[in-house]
Order: sequence, then structure tokens, then C-alpha cells
Amino acid sequence: MQLGREWFQGLTSAEQNFVLAVLLVGVGLALGGVTAWLVRGVLVAFDVDEAAEGTAFERTARGIGTSTVGLLSQLCALFVFVVAALYALEILQFLPTQQLVVAASWLLPRLFVALLVLVVGVLVGDKAEIVIGDWLRSIKLPEATIIPRLVKYSILYVAALIALSQLQVATGALLVLLAAYAFGVVFLGGLALKDLLSSAAAGIYLLLTEPYSIGDEVEIDGARGVVQEVDVFATTVENDGEEYVIPNRKVLREGAMRVRS
Repeated sequence: MQLGREWFQGLTSAEQNFVLAVLLVGVGLALGGVTAWLVRGVLVAFDVDEAAEGTAFERTARGIGTSTVGLLSQLCALFVFVVAALYALEILQFLPTQQLVVAASWLLPRLFVALLVLVVGVLVGDKAEIVIGDWLRSIKLPEATIIPRLVKYSILYVAALIALSQLQVATGALLVLLAAYAFGVVFLGGLALKDLLSSAAAGIYLLLTEPYSIGDEVEIDGARGVVQEVDVFATTVENDGEEYVIPNRKVLREGAMRVRS
């Protein structure tokens, strides 16, 4: 120990700085590895790897040779290493001004949080789209497919706003963007829900009155065939291998003609 101290003190100032910088980079690599291991363990313990299965984000991560858990843990490790490398560059006096060091020290944590929020937002948005899509899978209407996408893009939009706020983008502009997006979501969602609710109301009426039943041959809005299914939202008619899914609101509006053999 004494010999090492004497050896270090015998170096020039520039050589001492170089040794310290190398040690700092080494410590940064080690701490980064430990951070990645700890973060991976925590994410696996909370079943994040299982929750990410099937999402578009997980497929993208697999495509580049990693996984959602691996990407998040590597992102945390990279942040630790970049901070260590920044201070190593400061020791070597490679950074032109002290103000640059201060600016980088201010920006790096916020940039890391912003990236983390975006990654989590994309992951949660993908998962929400899958879960809600599964809930609505039985509704064979185009309007039902809009809802999972609206939920996904809403989550992504909010995540993007939070990420921008971390970088201290003007709060007023963010609120204007959020209000504009909320108006668009309410408008599109209202249109989708309006059609779904009207089909549901018509479906309840059809189920109560039973103007036709499964196995009957009917003609509805030009589609003729045998009724295969009648649910709250739609009537399914099949003819010669072709399947027609007719919203119940259209059945009630256009009427259904039962064909008697």
C-alpha cells in the first residue's frame, strides 16, 4: 500500500490525472455491471419479463438481440458509465469549460429519466393495446378496434409529455398539446362509442324480440344467408363460405327479411 502511494506521488500531475481517470472509468464499468444486475433482478422479481411478452416492444428488443428487461437494465448501466466517463473527462481536462460539466451534470439525469419514461410508456402502451384488444375481441365491429389503439397512443402521448417536461420544455406548450390531444381522443372515442352503444341498444332489442334466430335464412341490407350468431353488438350471417358481420344498429335501421323455404 505504501509502495503504491509512493509510486503514485512520484508521477507527474498529468500522469496522476490519467491514472485517476482510468480508475474512474473502471469503477464506472463495474458499477454499471452491478447496476444492470440489480435492475434485472428487480424487474424479473416484479414479473416485468412476463408482462412484456407478446408486445411489439419486446419483439423489437428481441430483434436486436436483447429483451425488455435487458434493455432497461442496460440503459441504467449506461447512465452510470456515462456519468463516470464524464468525470473522467473532467479530470483529464478534455472538457473545454466548467460550465459544460455543470450543464452535462444537469442534463444527463433528466435525459435518462426522459428515456426511461419513453421506454416504459411504449411498453405499457403495447401491453394495454393487447389486453384491451383481447377484452374486445368478441366484438366483431371495426369501431371496437379503434379503442385499443386510442388507449395505446394516449399512453404514449402522456409518456412523451412527461419526458419533455423532464427536459423543461415550456409547460404552457405541453398543456396546449395535451388539451388538443384530449379533444381528439374524446372526439374519435365518442364516435366509436356512439356506434357501439347504438349497436348494443339495437342488439338488446333484437335479443328480446327475436325477429330471427340462429339457423334462419335472412336478408339484411343486401346480405343474404343463414344466421350463425346474434350477440349484443352484431349479427353474423353466412352464405356459401362468406361471412357477413352486420352491426345491429344497421339491422334495426334497414330491417331484416326472413326467407321462408
